[in-house]
Formats: sequence, structure tokens, C-alpha cells
Amino acid sequence: MARVSLTPPRTLLLRCAEWYSRRTYGKVLDPARALAHNPRVLLGDLRFEQSVAKWNKLDPDLKALAVMASAASIGCSWCMDFGHWENAERGMDRRKLHDVPVWRESDAYTPAERDVMEYAEAMTATPPTVDDDLAARLRSRLGEPAFVELTAMVAVENLRSRINAALGLTSQGFKDSCDLPEAERGGVAGAAAG
Repeated sequence: MARVSLTPPRTLLLRCAEWYSRRTYGKVLDPARALAHNPRVLLGDLRFEQSVAKWNKLDPDLKALAVMASAASIGCSWCMDFGHWENAERGMDRRKLHDVPVWRESDAYTPAERDVMEYAEAMTATPPTVDDDLAARLRSRLGEPAFVELTAMVAVENLRSRINAALGLTSQGFKDSCDLPEAERGGVAGAAAG
């Protein structure tokens, strides 16, 4: 349960954010409602997220896995839910999205993806536990511009996930709208096996 009401004063900024959110995501995002209790915080967050959305040196799938691995480490169900939906919508492999919390046991990931998720977890730990070998592998594999973006994305997700978790924001059901129902999943698996 949210630790702040999700019915803040209906300022012009909130109404604009709600309009954009409904148009873009099909519903109003709970983090916007929570932050709207302090319009300057909401406006700063919106501006910051617009800037982050323009970063483009890191492969989008690697970026998504880093963000979701960080969110999983923190335990932000809102971020996991939204991240699954957002990346499934753009066509990312659903198994990779689903297996993020258990990535070490999954065979769905490449060595580069495993390094990215390990780095995200190491950066998210308190205190951070990033080691030089992992950083060198990633820097060599990705190049310095993408490595810097990876580092910044994990830090951004730490900000998002820690705010959402501390405010008690939980899943809004985004993932449910992109998952196949159990009956269909069985049918697809059965057809693939046959």
C-alpha cells in the first residue's frame, strides 16, 4: 500500500502529466501521482526522465536488463512490472524479461547480458561491490561511452526504485496486459513441441 495518497492536489502540472501518461501508457503512472504532492519534485523528475530517454550509446536490451536487474535487487515491484511491459512492447524476448530475478540460473542470457546484470547488482549493493575485472570486461566489450551510460542507467534506476519502494508503490498491472494467459501459453508451448 502506498505511503502517500495517490490523489494529490489537481494542479495544472498534474493534469498535464496525467494526460501524457494516459496517452503514452494507457493509464496514469502511480509514481507521478505520488510525486505530484510536491510539484517541483514532479517537474524535476519529468525533465530528468526526458533527458534520460535521449541517451542512446547503450544497446536498448542491455539497458533494459541493467535497469530490471537493479530494480529486482532493490525489490521494486512497480519498476519490475513497468519494465516488463515497456520492454515487451518494444519486442524484447519475454523469457529474458521474465527471468531477470533468477538470471544466474537461467540459460536465456549471453555472456555480455550476464556481465551487465552482474554489474547492475554490484552497483546497486550497499556499499557498491563493483570489481575491476568486471568493469574492464564491460568497458572493453561496450566501449567507454556505452559503459558510462550503463553506469548512469543503473544509478538512475536506483533513484527510481528506491523512491518507489520507499513510497510503497507496487505493481499497476502493466505486465498482466502483455503476458499470454496460461491457457494460451500452454497452447503455444504445445504447438512448439509438436
